[in-house]
Amino acid sequence: MYVLIAAVLAAALALWLFLRPYEPNGSAQKALFSGGGITVEVNDNWISFEPKVSVGMGIIFYPGGLVKAESYAPLARRLALAGYPVYIAVMPLNLAVTRSEAAEDIIRVHPGMSFVIGGHSLGGVMASRFAAKHADELAGVFFLASYPDEKGSLKSTTLSALSVLGTEDQVIDREKYSEGRSYLLDNTVYYSLEGGNHAQFGDYGPQKGDGEATITPERQQELTVRAMLDWMGNLR
Repeated sequence: MYVLIAAVLAAALALWLFLRPYEPNGSAQKALFSGGGITVEVNDNWISFEPKVSVGMGIIFYPGGLVKAESYAPLARRLALAGYPVYIAVMPLNLAVTRSEAAEDIIRVHPGMSFVIGGHSLGGVMASRFAAKHADELAGVFFLASYPDEKGSLKSTTLSALSVLGTEDQVIDREKYSEGRSYLLDNTVYYSLEGGNHAQFGDYGPQKGDGEATITPERQQELTVRAMLDWMGNLR
């Protein structure tokens, strides 16, 4: 009996350690407050960053695996300051695979708004799966240190795509990333982020197995936002 209890407790501990998420750091916490022309609201399903003056196109963002949604607040705030409302989906267990249809509710409660969807790492994979099934509701798909898989193939759509990848990223599976290119249209924009790594698209500290970035998180996010703005500007 005691052996069984010990085994159950050990399994529970191992599961807890496996599912323990990356937590948002200080700058992410600061970015979660309203002010400076940005209204931030948090509910059970998403975190919204609403600019006072909107360009009319919204951004739906799926977080990376085991990364809390709040960790992407600095990136979202930068995009909102440029006039794009941003909605970061909150995922059960901090895994986008548990709620790949999260964008559906966001789109439903914002009728008339055009949207792009995308995400970081696992979030981008799941965002592309949503896009593949709802292409008529979207204007484009973006991938930050991510790629589509076969279920998220955009080949049968007319959706534009953006792929941003840091040169120091040691987490992404390069073989799957290369394979993912075959599921995108020829007009996909690829942006190589010199000195960037996997984790610095968010603000949650170092990620196990990642390369060491040679630029700051602020610079990586600034360059990412610039690439996204250039890409989205051609979709409007």
